[in-house]
Order: sequence, then C-alpha cells, then structure tokens
Amino acid sequence: MPVARDGDTVAVVFGQDMPLFEASVPARVFGPVHPDVPAHTVLAVAGEPGPLSTSAGMLLDPPHRLDALGTAGTVIVPSWRTPDGAPPSDALLSALAAAADRGATVVGLCLGAFVLAAAGLLDGRRATTHWRFAGRLAADHPLVTVDPDVLYVDGGDIVTSAGSAAGIDACLHLLRRARGPAAANAVARSLVVAPHRTGGQAQYIERPLPPVEDGDPVAAVIAFALDRLGDVTLDVDAMATHVHLSRRTFDRRFRGRTGSSPLQWLLTQRVLWAQRLLESAGLSVDEVARRAGFADAVALRPHFRRVVGVSPSAYRAAFAGSAPSARARPGGAEEPGA
Repeated sequence: MPVARDGDTVAVVFGQDMPLFEASVPARVFGPVHPDVPAHTVLAVAGEPGPLSTSAGMLLDPPHRLDALGTAGTVIVPSWRTPDGAPPSDALLSALAAAADRGATVVGLCLGAFVLAAAGLLDGRRATTHWRFAGRLAADHPLVTVDPDVLYVDGGDIVTSAGSAAGIDACLHLLRRARGPAAANAVARSLVVAPHRTGGQAQYIERPLPPVEDGDPVAAVIAFALDRLGDVTLDVDAMATHVHLSRRTFDRRFRGRTGSSPLQWLLTQRVLWAQRLLESAGLSVDEVARRAGFADAVALRPHFRRVVGVSPSAYRAAFAGSAPSARARPGGAEEPGA
C-alpha cells in the first residue's frame, strides 16, 4: 500500500563513530538557514541504539527512531564509520530498503554510500563515495558501478556523494530540486559556500595506490607503470604482458583490486602526473602532455577535463604555485623518465 510521504521532511540517520562535520551538513542545508527559504523539518534519527558517540568523542542522543523513516520524503545517511568497523544493523538496512521501496529519496553522503550498498540500494547503479574508499566500495559491492571522479551522483531516487564538502554540494543540489535554484543559491550564500558545483566536477585528489604485497601482480604492474607514464608505448597490453597474464585475466584482477579498468586507471594516472607538471612553471601544455604520455595537448585535453573537470590551462591558472614541486610524485618517486 502506498505511503504518504512528506516532501518537506528530511530524516537524517546517525550511527556510532560518525564524523561530526558530515553529520551536521544536512541540518545546516535543510534547516532554517535563510529567512526567505522555507526550512524543511529535519528529524535526527538514531540508526543504532544510543547514546551515540561521534568520531570526535562527543555524545549524541537523537530523539527519533527508525520508524521516522516511514514518512520522510528524504532519508539521508550523512556518513558512517569506516568499512572495517561494525556493519550496519539489519534493522537499519531493512528500514532504508523499505523507505526506498515506498517512494523516499535515499541519500548516502561520503561513507554513507556503504550503508546504502549494504541495503542493496546501489546494485546495478552508478554511485560515488570518498575517493580514499572508492576501491573498497567497488570490491565489497561488485554490482555497484563506482565512479570516484565526481562530487555526487544523482540517480533520481538514490543520491550518493564524495567526502566532506561534497556532501554540502549534494545537499544543495537536493535543495535545488525541492525549492528551486534561487533558494539553493540563497542558502549557499548564507553558508558562504559555492552556490553550484556540478556533480560531474572532479574531486581534487591524489588517488591512492593499493598497498604493495609480495606476489601481487596488480601492485607489481602499478609500480611498473608509474615509472613509465611518459612512455607512449605503455598501454594495457604492455601492462598485462609485464605480469605474464592474459588481457582478460589481467583486466578482471585489476578491476577487483582497484575498482577501475586498467585503461581508465592508466589514463587517470597520466592526467594526475600532468596536474603535477602544470603546477610548476616553465612547460607548455604541449610539453606537459608529452611528458605525461599523451601525443600532444589536443590528446590530453578531453581526458584532463573528464578527470579534473576543467581544462589544463584553467587548472594551471587556478593551482600553479600552490602545490608541491612537480618533480616529486605521490609516494616519493622521481618524475617518470627523469
């Protein structure tokens, strides 16, 4: 039987060891922030028996229980403890699944995406989470298409976001859906944040590498590739050959280990190296492209836009001189080919 849902009510689910900043985001965006924007009713819901302790050690005692998810138009899990912690309860997962089945928009901000995935809400869908845990989300939930290169993913009835500040972007996007762009812009001004960062804009991050383990062909080929990013002959076939695997087997193992295809990983690493080169003065964009393994600036540009969200020249203008020297790669290795 259909459930009458209140589109002006937002239920925010709290759990043990939740980061305090992320936990506060929905209340700030949907609450009484601007006098000209009607506030939503924000319900703080205990997703687990309380009192609950945040990751900062502060105690919270949300006044509402899981039955509050029954009529809220929007249900938000603003983050969660790390995936190595205790799993979310069956009661919470059932309540989230029921809310989605009965018409609620269900949202997982940052590590909240892991809770939505555990409830089966992300199966067959595209989703994102904090870049540091994107590979873990893909490995733990292979039916989810994890995109680590965006701020948020709006699937209509299911929304996920990257970490921390990206949760503000996702909530402002939801407010824009509910109240219109003028209202979202007014709230953004009150919070002194950017009024609109599109979900497709990249997380400005350094992608971590899987830990090196003896006998792990993926870790071995990553080390091999990172030393040769500027070599235009380096491709997926060369990577598979280096570890004596067929292309199909290599692709399957690489995806399982990193959450990305080998080709997309290689292109992304080359773009990241181009970022580092652009952050130091003295090289043309064409020269940066060649040093990063692209034929020229024309070949670099679409991949750079896909990963970073802006053109190479715009990135240089925004970030030149603000980051460590381009000669030191993440992990401390020297420039490829140096």
